[in-house]
Amino acid sequence: MLEESYNQISSKIIKAAIEVHRNTGPGLLESVYQHCLFEEFRSLGILFKAQARIPLYYKNDNTGKDFILDFLVEDKVVVEIKSFETVLPVHLSQLLTYLRLSNKKLGLLINFNVPVLKKGIHRRVL
Repeated sequence: MLEESYNQISSKIIKAAIEVHRNTGPGLLESVYQHCLFEEFRSLGILFKAQARIPLYYKNDNTGKDFILDFLVEDKVVVEIKSFETVLPVHLSQLLTYLRLSNKKLGLLINFNVPVLKKGIHRRVL
């Protein structure tokens, strides 16, 4: 079970995402939601890295390649943004892979292309 701070962080992230969705609605490009969420995190004083680069290791060797997270919040929670009609299993697999490769415990996949954002939030724990 995750410690309380993870739940507090995810609650802040979800509140910020709901505010973005309330002001923009569904149907926009992922990049628009990323920009708006960036601004919302900043205005709320949430510590985050946007487009966080994580080095890719293969068999303990740095490959020189990075994978890029949409957001890494408070150096604990991976946030991936989507704007799809339907979240597919591959999207959730991507989130779990990012958690594993970044050694993080909690990830949120937020699909903004839904009428009610609550239905677009997928939480995964590694």
